[in-house]
Amino acid sequence: MSEASTQARTYLFVPGTRLERFGKALASGADVVVLDLEDAVAANDKESARQTIANWFAGAAAADRARIVVRINDAESAWFSDDLRALREAGATAVLLPKAESAQQIAATRAGLPGASVLALIESARGVVHIDAVAVAGASRLVFGTLDFALDLDIDITTDASGLAYAASRIALASRVAGLSSPVAGVTPQLDDPARLLADLALARSLGFGAKLCIHPSQVETIHAALRPSAQALDWARRVLAADAASPGAARLEGRMVDRPVVLQAQRTLGLGRD
Repeated sequence: MSEASTQARTYLFVPGTRLERFGKALASGADVVVLDLEDAVAANDKESARQTIANWFAGAAAADRARIVVRINDAESAWFSDDLRALREAGATAVLLPKAESAQQIAATRAGLPGASVLALIESARGVVHIDAVAVAGASRLVFGTLDFALDLDIDITTDASGLAYAASRIALASRVAGLSSPVAGVTPQLDDPARLLADLALARSLGFGAKLCIHPSQVETIHAALRPSAQALDWARRVLAADAASPGAARLEGRMVDRPVVLQAQRTLGLGRD
């Protein structure tokens, strides 16, 4: 199972037909690169894109292969089985399953690609309703496909994404209960609007998400910078741990009791600062 695919902060999409972009995407700083066989590839190009990805795997360095997730076609599509066969033969270790709506789909993907991580892309009302079953069926991380979800429910999220809050909360809660990493937020399609990107990320963070899908390399470092703790937060975390070490279970810092949740938050903050 690919640890990178389940702990990443950023997932950068690249069309599976664009071999010349694979290396550039890996050099972008994104934690994970998603080679896309689904939406970014026309029906007539599915086979050639699949072969392009398989050929790339054959010659890629192990470190690069470990940072790759392949978005396959959905379990109800005509291309699903061929995608799994090709990736199994190529040695892929992680896939993103679109339109995930049932435990059976997760099981079928895992059976077709034994040992691989299966990230479940939730992008429909049915997927949200069945999110608890999907989360415990062997999915390694949950991902929110916000654009397709909005289309499914006929929600306009162009200027106001509040209509996504309920579904996002369900996904975050299901992830926590199933013991998964915090889920991955959907894309921000506005490429030249860093303020919108940061606003989308802030909303996702407030709902329990810890990572985000990207559609352009320019979005990657903006997200990483926003997720890094500030110098003040890191200093506070160090002082919390020092106070706890000096007086375990009974520490005070700046008039505040340093109890276990505060210590755990400080440890988490320092962990993020080391990334």
